[in-house]
Amino acid sequence: MGLRVTLVAAARSSSLLAERFDDDRPLDEAGWYEVRLAAHTLVPLGAAELRYCSPTPRSRATGTALGYAPLAQPALRDCDMGRWRGLTLAEVAAHEPAAVDAWLADPRTAPHGGESLLAFISRVGGWLDTRPADDGAIVAVAEPAVVRAALVYALKAPPATFWNVDVRPLSTVTLTGRPGLWHLHLQAAVAQ
Repeated sequence: MGLRVTLVAAARSSSLLAERFDDDRPLDEAGWYEVRLAAHTLVPLGAAELRYCSPTPRSRATGTALGYAPLAQPALRDCDMGRWRGLTLAEVAAHEPAAVDAWLADPRTAPHGGESLLAFISRVGGWLDTRPADDGAIVAVAEPAVVRAALVYALKAPPATFWNVDVRPLSTVTLTGRPGLWHLHLQAAVAQ
């Protein structure tokens, strides 16, 4: 069977337009409401042998609200955005348009002084590849960007693919396999 890693995107802490780089805000009212609505689907994932979360307040709160009692993993933190931390993309683009263009075009650059996209994807992939190779189940609640990075890494996709993956709050994705050999597992709508 192999290892089964289910990633759960943390509930939101702000509207999409108000999202800030490296945002440490807790869940907002809409986020709590969404957790309550999705709980019937997500709570059973807590039966996994290992339960983790990103160290951010919203990831910890999401995991706790779902009954996972997750262990915070520093490797699952969001991308280090350096001096752009706490700003929106629109704010940064207004002041540093060339830097934003470079950051979006080249996954090796980090004009903000933080972590490059390539380094971020590698860090998250390193976390995946250091999970136990035994059969079993893991659930991890993380920022949507972390889920995107894990998918790009697991599928060995080009880093620019990161920008084409949409991860909505409380969505899930499951990777199966073992360190170094991951497969995307899509759940069937009906039992077969």
